[in-house]
Amino acid sequence: MTTYEVLSGDYRLEAAVTETDIPGLSLAPAGVDLAGAEIELIDAERRHFRLADALAEFAESEKGAEITYVLIDCPPSLSLLTINALAAAQAVMIPLQCEFFALEGLSQIMRTIDTVRTRINTDLELQGVVLTMHDRRNNLTNQVEDDVRAHLKDKVYRTVIPRNVRISEAPSHGKPALLYDLKCPGSQAYIQLASEVIQRERKRPKAA
Repeated sequence: MTTYEVLSGDYRLEAAVTETDIPGLSLAPAGVDLAGAEIELIDAERRHFRLADALAEFAESEKGAEITYVLIDCPPSLSLLTINALAAAQAVMIPLQCEFFALEGLSQIMRTIDTVRTRINTDLELQGVVLTMHDRRNNLTNQVEDDVRAHLKDKVYRTVIPRNVRISEAPSHGKPALLYDLKCPGSQAYIQLASEVIQRERKRPKAA
């Protein structure tokens, strides 16, 4: 089972959740069929809340009771699937590639978050922006970082993810970067980021 069957209402989320080789990490996979859900959900009842409803039901299950954090990986497009994720989430992490055109995309997603907060999910907040593919030798990288930090201030994570070939190689070996090469700069940066995310999450007021 995949998240397509869950959003379509054919199966509960619990049926799609599977254990991984990493202790404490479970996964509800997507599949190519998920691309078709965009069209199929247009006229569906509570189409913006399909994922939120599935997660709420999952939280009441025995398997769901063991989960501490749920991370929802979204496509880069601002689609109905993304809206479902924002309707279900409590906080948003935005990865931002250190390139000029990425700044335009950041402005667009910020507006979308404001719209969703106003109309769909009042509990939604921006937890932070993480700078990725960071290269301190590149003047444009430094300019983008300065601009984002000046505008968003403490909403930008202190940790930055550097350009690192070992991170790029990891997916071709079917492994997370931390299992592929724990000691590479990219993996070490992700460990620091995880710590910072958890610290921020603990300080975030919990929804009623």
